[in-house]
Amino acid sequence: MAIRKHDMEKQLLVAYQNPQFLESGDARLLRILSEYLEPQARLRRAGVHHTVVFFGSARIRPRDEALQAMHEVESKVVDANAGRIALALKKARTDLEMSQYYEDARELSRLVTEWALSLRPLFLVVCSGGGPGIMEAANRGATEAGGQSIGLNIMLPAEQRPNPYISPQLGFLFRYFFMRKLWFAQPARALISFPGGFGTLDELFEMLTLLQTHKMGHRVSIVLYGSSYWKRAINFEYFLEMGTISEEDFKLIRFADTPQEGFTIIKEDLTRILQIRTVLKHPFF
Repeated sequence: MAIRKHDMEKQLLVAYQNPQFLESGDARLLRILSEYLEPQARLRRAGVHHTVVFFGSARIRPRDEALQAMHEVESKVVDANAGRIALALKKARTDLEMSQYYEDARELSRLVTEWALSLRPLFLVVCSGGGPGIMEAANRGATEAGGQSIGLNIMLPAEQRPNPYISPQLGFLFRYFFMRKLWFAQPARALISFPGGFGTLDELFEMLTLLQTHKMGHRVSIVLYGSSYWKRAINFEYFLEMGTISEEDFKLIRFADTPQEGFTIIKEDLTRILQIRTVLKHPFF
């Protein structure tokens, strides 16, 4: 039976409106390109030039939530297996101790945002991975300062969900890790890395490698927040002692233990960095 012309036109789709094609392996390059062009266009329209990136664990909770969770575990001591409750109580106390990093990230983001707003609205903004934990704390602190902030979310099977403090017009969702990393790195003028796990280490060392190999095209201030955590987790001095990094590489890293200390480092560095407007060989904006 012949298909009428009108029915045929209704069935046909131009390629860029064909969801079956766009989700296929053949269109992978288009999806990758979209994750470059769409964020670039939105950041340009928003007037965002530079970012201060916050990395850290998605599992670190706000202090009030961690405190409540510990009280709930303590209330079950008489009703549960002694060994199991001891482990649960130990974890709850560790979570409460780690929650200080959430509060510090929140305060540091507030300080950075307040300073950035005094320079030029949206000229410099806080950027996080958009999820819970330290990411949420960064976006939350920026919101409490009256500023906007970026959230670069990624599609993952667990842990990652957009936090409610991301500015709606600056919230992004990525399918590809490497495109998300590009947008972490390229606009960044500072990176503050709070305690975290594999994801945090991956992002931190990628940024250090880009700076070490002069692939960034600009300078970036790097602060590791929580010296006791970082110096126990990674022995950077041993790298230097064994000659696997140079003195200049070692100088890329500085430590901070209070929001004010971290803010002082960031403010001094960015005041200097943003006055040095080097021309990028491959500018993104």
